[in-house]
Amino acid sequence: MRHRYSEHLFAFALLLPAFVLIVAVALMPASETLWTSLHKVSMILPGSDFIGLGNYERLLRDGRFWNAWRNTLYFTAASVALETLIGLAIALVLSQNFPLRGLVRAAVLVPWAIPTVVSSRLWGLIFNTDFGLANYLLRSAGILESNKNWLGEIGWALNVTVLVDVWKTTPFMALLIMAGLSTIPGDLYEAARVDGANMLQRFFQITVPLLLPVMLVAVMLRALDAFRVFDVIYVMTGGGPADSTEVMSTLTYKILFSATQFGYGSTLAGAMFITLLGVSLVFLYALRNRLEVD
Repeated sequence: MRHRYSEHLFAFALLLPAFVLIVAVALMPASETLWTSLHKVSMILPGSDFIGLGNYERLLRDGRFWNAWRNTLYFTAASVALETLIGLAIALVLSQNFPLRGLVRAAVLVPWAIPTVVSSRLWGLIFNTDFGLANYLLRSAGILESNKNWLGEIGWALNVTVLVDVWKTTPFMALLIMAGLSTIPGDLYEAARVDGANMLQRFFQITVPLLLPVMLVAVMLRALDAFRVFDVIYVMTGGGPADSTEVMSTLTYKILFSATQFGYGSTLAGAMFITLLGVSLVFLYALRNRLEVD
């Protein structure tokens, strides 16, 4: 009994630093944000007024919030779906043995290594209306008759930012999926070949089922990150044109620091936190069910 108590105490001692760190950098700021969201805070008048759920009632009636929420969901769904599919294809190719495989792997990771602000500025120049490479190539190929304002047209701007995010973050997905592929025993594929299974049958009957838990974790991590997107949008479009690329992070930034409405801005941040918490719980539930089935 004493030995078991000592083991539990030792385990608690090992977990204590991580718990303190999580409380300091995550739980305390989140709690402070949620508490501030219940107040009306002004930079002009000192102090703050407790208004309860007044900011949340305002949030539900705010068209800018719902527009940013829809844009964020679209950006997250589109970018994560494309990154997963392309990342899976890249991972399947790079998991094979071929000459210079190490060099190709390193080259694939280059976009992920470039700072997001730098890559966003670079792509902003590529899609520039007057001298961008995208318009030049499309005009040279006869696809466009005149220059297109990619980042200034509603309907195109958000899709361009999705493209930039896919280019930037697909290597991250490929890296996670390659790690999952490396855990699948090669004997299973050899046995399937002996039994006469073709490439598609091996993929859907061996690779996909065994890779699914890793894919769920990778998609969850990317979805949580994509939902908080800020730098790509802020650098390339600033939320325009006509708020067509406004996402929750950029809207929260503007409300907090441009309009200095700290109470309502904290409400927007709280809405993001609640949404991310819900997404996390859905993925964790799906992952747990998958592991129980396996």
